[in-house]
Amino acid sequence: MANVAVTSEIARRAAILAWNDLPDDLVERTKQCLLDWFAVTVAGAQEELTDILVREALEDGAKGPATLVGRSERVLPSAATLINGAASHALDYDDVNFSMGGHPTVTVVPALLALGEQTGASGRLFIESFVAGYETSGRVGRLVSPSHYQKGFHVTGTVGSFAAAAAAGRMLGLSDRQLAVAFGIAATQAAGLKSNFGTMCKPLHAGTASEHGLRAARLAAKGFTARSDVLECDQGFASSQSDHLNTDQALGEAPQGWHLRNNLFKYHAACYLTHAPIECAKEIRLKSNFPPERVKKILLRIDAGADRVCNIPHPTSGLEAKFSLRQTVAMALTGVDTANLDSYNEAVTQEPRIQALREKMAIEFKPNWEHSLAEMAIQLDDGTTLEASHDSGIPWADLAKQRKAIETKYDSLVVPVLGAGGSRRLYDAIERIDTLADVGDLARASAKG
Repeated sequence: MANVAVTSEIARRAAILAWNDLPDDLVERTKQCLLDWFAVTVAGAQEELTDILVREALEDGAKGPATLVGRSERVLPSAATLINGAASHALDYDDVNFSMGGHPTVTVVPALLALGEQTGASGRLFIESFVAGYETSGRVGRLVSPSHYQKGFHVTGTVGSFAAAAAAGRMLGLSDRQLAVAFGIAATQAAGLKSNFGTMCKPLHAGTASEHGLRAARLAAKGFTARSDVLECDQGFASSQSDHLNTDQALGEAPQGWHLRNNLFKYHAACYLTHAPIECAKEIRLKSNFPPERVKKILLRIDAGADRVCNIPHPTSGLEAKFSLRQTVAMALTGVDTANLDSYNEAVTQEPRIQALREKMAIEFKPNWEHSLAEMAIQLDDGTTLEASHDSGIPWADLAKQRKAIETKYDSLVVPVLGAGGSRRLYDAIERIDTLADVGDLARASAKG
């Protein structure tokens, strides 16, 4: 596919995607993404970083008609996009896609929710637009992978800007040419540094990506100009932020035909690269049921890329704990519920048994290792060695089983904030999204009374 106008082609595919193109399972997968997104956003809306962003927006005069998920305030659509996006990534509990190399849904849904509420878009148009944005995230992610991430860019903040632009552009009915220009506008705003992991800036990246994408689509609709070949041009997105221009990967068929079919949901409230080690630790603990004091050594083998993402050796806060392989493994080995948001706090990082386990852990960072694979060996005080391996990058084949797991997560996060009645109203609106005449009904169902 040499010399392909890759920006134009990715824009074309997003612009022409229609309801009849979607297999039935993609509608169900979209609903599951929405269940998960609203769950983590309702809970994330109660976090301090969300309070700060809401206060900043209101002080800036951004009071308006758009709904803030899990809150009672209303703001301008652009502010709602930023705030809802940041809230949805605040807990680092949202979904992942390895083709994108980041978190797709948190960049796409905030823009669509604000825009859809403003324009009275139908639920079907919302789903079409969501899939268009989601597929764009996988294509652009594969175009610049893996060096873009290795250089220190947070893909959710950068690639996510194109995903949001594609989704908002599809909802606005942009032509493929207009959408290619929107990509140019999005590219010049795209930003996010991995060095800020473990701080409030990481979730901010999701919000800014969504806001930038929405702005790009709106400006393109009004005739604002930008390069329409920004992904592949000299000094464009790929050449300035990556060593790669993997056109064949970007435009080739996604695994299982659609990137959405490879969505991965989180069932531990921590960085996704900690999930396979957590599962290894849980398996060993549940099989052998030994007290933590008997552990002599822990050896973890994992992809070398995790070293620069989630290897905070001595975390001191709940947020840093989410990005610590040693901490999360120690939590799993001591029976701490890694799915519970309240498990991640300053006190748990100071717990003596957990600190002792962290010091007994060695990590082998393996180059060219499967990104989502972990192997663990634990040596006990009697010389016994217990082993486990887990690959967290394999999507669940059973959609019904996956739905039940997401519903359990949804109830645990939404009911404490919205109550049983509010939780059910929001759940019902998500379930009926493909029949909604106005997606604003969904947005308003997510507000805190």
